[in-house]
Amino acid sequence: MTDLAGLIERLDELQRGQDVIRGALQQAESERERAREERDRFKALYLEMLERNRKLERGLMGQQRERATSESQLTLDVLSAMLGERAAADIDALQGPDEPEEKKPRKKGHGRRPLPEDLPRVDIEIIPDEVQRAGLDAFERIGEEVTEVLERRPGSMVIARIIKPKFVRKDREPNAPTEVHVGQTPSLPIPRSVAGPGLLADTLVRRWQDHMPLHRLEQMYAREGVEMARSTICGWHEQLRPLVEPLIAAMRAEAFTAPYLCTDATGVLVQAKEQCRRGHFWVLIDPGRHVLFEYTRNHTNDAVDSLLAGYEGYLVADAHVVYDHLYERGDIVEVNCWAHSRRYFFKAMASDPERAGQALRMQGLLFKIERSIKDAPRKKREAIRQKHSAPVVERFFSWCDAEWERALEDTPMYAALRYARNQRVGLQRFLTDGRLPLENNISERELRRQAVGRKNWLFVGSDDAAHVNAAFTTLLASCRMVGVEPWEYLRDLFCLLPAWPSHRVLELAPAYWAGTREREDVVAMLAADPYRAATL
Repeated sequence: MTDLAGLIERLDELQRGQDVIRGALQQAESERERAREERDRFKALYLEMLERNRKLERGLMGQQRERATSESQLTLDVLSAMLGERAAADIDALQGPDEPEEKKPRKKGHGRRPLPEDLPRVDIEIIPDEVQRAGLDAFERIGEEVTEVLERRPGSMVIARIIKPKFVRKDREPNAPTEVHVGQTPSLPIPRSVAGPGLLADTLVRRWQDHMPLHRLEQMYAREGVEMARSTICGWHEQLRPLVEPLIAAMRAEAFTAPYLCTDATGVLVQAKEQCRRGHFWVLIDPGRHVLFEYTRNHTNDAVDSLLAGYEGYLVADAHVVYDHLYERGDIVEVNCWAHSRRYFFKAMASDPERAGQALRMQGLLFKIERSIKDAPRKKREAIRQKHSAPVVERFFSWCDAEWERALEDTPMYAALRYARNQRVGLQRFLTDGRLPLENNISERELRRQAVGRKNWLFVGSDDAAHVNAAFTTLLASCRMVGVEPWEYLRDLFCLLPAWPSHRVLELAPAYWAGTREREDVVAMLAADPYRAATL
């Protein structure tokens, strides 16, 4: 019996040992599983970095479409779980008959489209061989068939010859000194220059609207029969800058009266003796009225102070530290961009698709609501935002706080959550004022003008050249914003500016050009300009 009891006790000890070993094995397996998950996560990040480096090395890193796929769109079931059935139905009703969602136009077929009616037409008459042999007198014309073909003929320069006849009076006294009467030479935008308003406008549009480098401009004008050195073109633009500066200053002063401004910056290379240095183009936008470009040598607090000197109001910008000191003073209020936050989560899709998808779906709902109220008045926008957008914003930041504790440092998801939580106040600002936008994409779209230009002209020649660039890019970008044709605008602007009253210069801004151009006094001034008449 003693041996049997000892054997049973021994078996119990073995069983307990097995249980301990089994528990240790299970814990080890759990640790291995967590290690595999971390390994897979870092492997995904590693592969993503390899792919990005590969694209950078090949020069193929292009624009990414930060849009969710159809599978990742927020469904009504998920929306109902988040906000309740009633809220989901209300948000879906925003796209109803009273506020229809803008539909994309259907793509037309590949058939021939009608040609523009305002293009000049040249008639080419084709006479049948039989009629040519017998003569037109032998036939009666009973109709015609017309076929239109779009063609291209070279543009041409034109020389405006200003002829000033000289006169003397017939009834003058025989011994009196002869008095010769001659007309006064019309003024030019650049005194004593060979270039008229139309040519100056053409060089500006081709250089900063079409982004043509100077050496290409030389070649294009040479093909039209005029040898024009790039130094000459640069000289013209430098001399035109003081002419337009009062207008740009007036546009800036009016923009600073707006309730909010949008801003962003991009770098540019500036030519130097040994190696190109870096400068910066800034854009300030008063939506619907003015687009203002400025250049600074540095991207610093001092540059921002110079850019926004005298402004008080809301500033829609990214979260760069150069703006922080402005918000501390209190005269400028920070408004952050949801598109920047969305970009961080979009970058996290490759390594953490589940959580990134959740964030993108919530943010996508905010953008959907904004699209439905883009043309609504301020009070209605505020009411709809408080009713529909505010719950989504609250849900989003609660989710960010919950996920923050589980985020792995130095991962794209960690950076996305950190950005959203750090900019919480600025991101929520749009809920308090119906005039404020949800995002700052308008600034990035306008800065794209400089980015496209950089790929063509590579660098600016000096700080002065960068200031010239900013001045005329301001006028061209403002023309595009308000739908004004740039060449005709600049041509007429150069005809009017030399004699225009300085206290009314804002009337010549692109935002007000449509009304100014129709006034009788302006029509008369333009009709009297002989240089403009030569370009019609």
